[in-house]
Parts: sequence; C-alpha cells; structure tokens
Amino acid sequence: MDLEVRAAADGDLAVLPEIERGADGLFRPLGIVFPPGPTVIEELIGTDADIIVAGDPPVGFAAVRDVDGAAYLEQIAVRAGLTGRGIGVPLLEAVRSRAAAAGSPGVALLTFRDVPWNMPWYERHGFAELPEARWGPGLRAHWDAEIEAGLHELGPRVVMWAPTSRPAACGAAAGTPSTPSAG
Repeated sequence: MDLEVRAAADGDLAVLPEIERGADGLFRPLGIVFPPGPTVIEELIGTDADIIVAGDPPVGFAAVRDVDGAAYLEQIAVRAGLTGRGIGVPLLEAVRSRAAAAGSPGVALLTFRDVPWNMPWYERHGFAELPEARWGPGLRAHWDAEIEAGLHELGPRVVMWAPTSRPAACGAAAGTPSTPSAG
C-alpha cells in the first residue's frame, strides 16, 4: 500500500481512537484484553505529542513524545482490517526520521515481549531491548504506570530502543543512552 504519511490535521483526530480500538481487538485471540477506559490516543490528543498518520482519511497513526531527552513512541496502530499490508513500516520510519531531525539520539518504546507484531516486529526494524540500567526516570515512570494500570498482568512487557544514527567508531555507541537521563 502506498499511503502518504503526514502530520495529523485536526480533522484526522476523531477517527484515531476507532483505529486504536480496532487494533487493540487483534490482541483478544492471544488472551490480551485491555482494560476499559480512554485509548492511548484519546489521552494524547491535545497534549504535546507529535501525531502522524498514514492515509487520507487515516488508516494508521503513530504518536510520539519526548521522554528523557529522546523520542518515545507512545502508540502505533493500524486499522484492524489493514494489518499486515506494510502500513506500520512507513509510520515507524517517519517516527525515526522525525526523531533524528529533532536531534533525538533514538526512539524508545514499551511493548509486549511475546506478541508477534510487537517485540519481534520492532526487532526486525532495528530495535533492541534496552537494559534496565539504561532507563531514564521518564522511562521508569512509564514502566511503573503500566504496572499500576495492570498492563503487565496481560503479558510480559519490554523496553526497546533504536538509535537514530549508526554507532560511533569508539567509546559508547552514538544514539545509545549511556546515562539514566539519556533515555
């Protein structure tokens, strides 16, 4: 599918919760049922989150915020009937390129370890598990909030990281958090 990926316009925002709820339904066969309440995107609309969409009207979206001085992918979702058609890849690429353009050392996210379109999918796209010793206070707060909300009871979760640039020739890898405050 060849869809334009762009910044969300005000007129796009109303359909995003429906896309997220449909995408969340794909977890049901795995025994993962999210608790009732507002969707992630409903909580992010009107905040400082950068929301990008694929298509017009949107068939997918990604929402990103700054956490610990790096980009943090709060949510990526594709309309349930369109999953597996490559819509998530350009959204993820846009997240990474926007993060690089903004000077972020990389992109962090929290996801399910064992869901095929979660950790394994992100690994195929350059993400790796981020050791707990490298989490900043913002990532720790997200992790703790997920525990408090009961999300970790639904399945094992993992923090992942992808740099926005290649590793440096010497010293620490460029784009890899090396201190707790770097993400």
